Amino acid sequence: MDNHPISCYHLGHYFQVDGKQLQEQYKEHISDYNSWEQKDHADQWMLFTKNISPYLSIDETALSNGELYTIITNKTAKGRKGAIVAMIKGTVAEDIITVLKKIPERLRKRVQEVTMDMAANMQLAIRRCFTNAHRVIDRFHVQKLAYDAVQECRIKYRWEALDAENEAIKQAKRAKTIFRGEVLSNGDTLKQLLARSRYLLFKHHSKWTQVQKNRAELLFERYPELKKAYKLSLRLGEIFKVCKSKEQAFKRLALWYNDVEDSAIESFRTVSRSIQAHYLSILNFFTNRSTNASAESFNAKVKAFRATSRGVRDVKFFLFRLSKIYA
Repeated sequence: MDNHPISCYHLGHYFQVDGKQLQEQYKEHISDYNSWEQKDHADQWMLFTKNISPYLSIDETALSNGELYTIITNKTAKGRKGAIVAMIKGTVAEDIITVLKKIPERLRKRVQEVTMDMAANMQLAIRRCFTNAHRVIDRFHVQKLAYDAVQECRIKYRWEALDAENEAIKQAKRAKTIFRGEVLSNGDTLKQLLARSRYLLFKHHSKWTQVQKNRAELLFERYPELKKAYKLSLRLGEIFKVCKSKEQAFKRLALWYNDVEDSAIESFRTVSRSIQAHYLSILNFFTNRSTNASAESFNAKVKAFRATSRGVRDVKFFLFRLSKIYA
């Protein structure tokens, strides 16, 4: 809330209230902020034990100036009241564990499943605090690794194209001739082809426009390794879409590992090693097909609430208002 006056209507008369004054009145007198039981430690941690459920998510979000908070949410609340189980400043595993262990053990043992990304700190915290819960690594984080590997290949070729063009321009200057770069059949230069292919490599080829199909044909003709990388990313995604059980997915992943090794694409070998290190938690997806989408959606709500508040100047009061809506 800013300092601009707000027009109000009461008993047939208009009058103006200073925005900052109204906020102060709400904070100090109208709300129960000063008697809030979590006020003393809210900027370090908040805990709402009553909101715990068998199905949780854990993720991190930034409140202000890049300050990260770890958020544990109740999936059954569907992003509404009762969603926040805990908010903890920072991402250090021991800090998260200390707060979560304030929840009675009998409640913690009821948790059956927690969805998360590949962060080691979150996995350690969940393993220590929710001993009966299956840890499920979000499929979209796994797929993003593959997309990033494809983009790494594209960027490598783009830098090579830029270097080659710069060298050709230098040679033309020495020879006192005019540099004329190659223009492809779709009107792109080579560096433009690589720059403009970014978005089509994130999409399934069935969703390409005709322009993107033409661009992909030119791209893959010149860079067959990029075509291999794109196909590997699609095949990884298909495992999550097609497989119905852990056993089926495990077999398909083993075949995918073999294809990655045969491709000799180093960025995909890194993806493969990451998946192998976390494969048990990744395969847990196929039990209930649970994702971390609810946590991502909740993070978006926190960011939207932050935007309507025009930033976070008073962290404790911001968290108090957040808890009133979502805890």
